[in-house]
Amino acid sequence: MATKTKKKAESGNELLESSEALADQLTKGEQFLEKNKRPVFIIGGAVAIVILGYFGFNYYKTTQNEKAQTEIFQAQYYFEQDSLQKALMGDGNNLGFLDIIEDYPMSKAGNLAHFYTGTIYLKQGEYDNAIEHLEKFSSNDLLIQARTYSLIGDAMMEQGHYADAADQYMKAANHKPNEFTTPGYLTKAALANEKLGDVQAALKAYNEIIDKYEESAEYHNALKQKAKLEAKQKSS
Repeated sequence: MATKTKKKAESGNELLESSEALADQLTKGEQFLEKNKRPVFIIGGAVAIVILGYFGFNYYKTTQNEKAQTEIFQAQYYFEQDSLQKALMGDGNNLGFLDIIEDYPMSKAGNLAHFYTGTIYLKQGEYDNAIEHLEKFSSNDLLIQARTYSLIGDAMMEQGHYADAADQYMKAANHKPNEFTTPGYLTKAALANEKLGDVQAALKAYNEIIDKYEESAEYHNALKQKAKLEAKQKSS
């Protein structure tokens, strides 16, 4: 057994111990490259392009983020001051949210600009535009993403699309549920379902508030609305 192990070890070290064997292997490698020069270079070039493209793209995104973050500041200021048209379109010297979206589409600021733009359009009664921009926004922040779903629901409610609005409100309620924002979204879902005439869905939303969020500001209203709906069911 020891002899076999020794032979295997010797075989494994053959190239290192024999300069002739090593030279033979190198020659075979050179011959392979010579015979397959074109495909080897094509593959190598393709790999190099992918690597360069990856690092180039990351560098481009970083510079875009830095520039866009500087540019969006004034638009955010106008938004906070309720100068919505300047926030949206710019003031002639500074970019508005629509400019940020167009000039820096792959940046974090460009993504955030969709949220602001959708919110502005919602306030201005341009509901289709509001929905379009809010649907393009995404965030890892649990509160902001849920808020976005709710705003989409608000736009749909204004359009009379109560079923779609209820879906969006429930999407907001189910996105990382918490005692601070979830009860409000459930209340909105209940109201949308009431408008739709779906009493059972409305009751389900109110019951969720009652069962899970007793400390919330919406709790007593949920009890009241549930009682009204149940009384209405009995009298009909």
